[in-house]
Amino acid sequence: MSEEAPTTFQEMYDFFLAGITDDMFMELTKEDTADMLEEILLAALPWFEFPVEKNLFNTINRENKHFGVKLNVEEMMIIRQYMIVEWLGFQLATVDLVRQKYSGSDFKFTSQASHMKQLKDLKQQYEDKGFHLQRLYRRRSRMDTNGNFASAYTQIIEPL
Repeated sequence: MSEEAPTTFQEMYDFFLAGITDDMFMELTKEDTADMLEEILLAALPWFEFPVEKNLFNTINRENKHFGVKLNVEEMMIIRQYMIVEWLGFQLATVDLVRQKYSGSDFKFTSQASHMKQLKDLKQQYEDKGFHLQRLYRRRSRMDTNGNFASAYTQIIEPL
């Protein structure tokens, strides 16, 4: 039986870009976009705490732009949530730079403060969703012979 081809960075970029809307990427060159997407991807990976039976961190091939393993959709969803968290962090950093150009009252007047609060709230929502997806991911054991998932709760919680 042949091994599945590893997931490419481009597959993750496409999956991430399908989950956001940002005209900024249309304004960047192809190279700048690829560099930014790689930075976002690599920054997102440590958020994925316990990938099951896969070493996402030590098998990355940055030269050929792929993981050393094939990711399933659930794993890609978790990584995408945290890529969005990192992307929102970029947005917040940009708004923070705008804030530094204005005094306190001018900043509030331009409604940048309101925009920043909305970005922070949205970022927290994505962090929470990523955490929730990881909890579900860890609680599932692999499929039984009937193709059904069962809870892995008893395997995760050790007796005191």
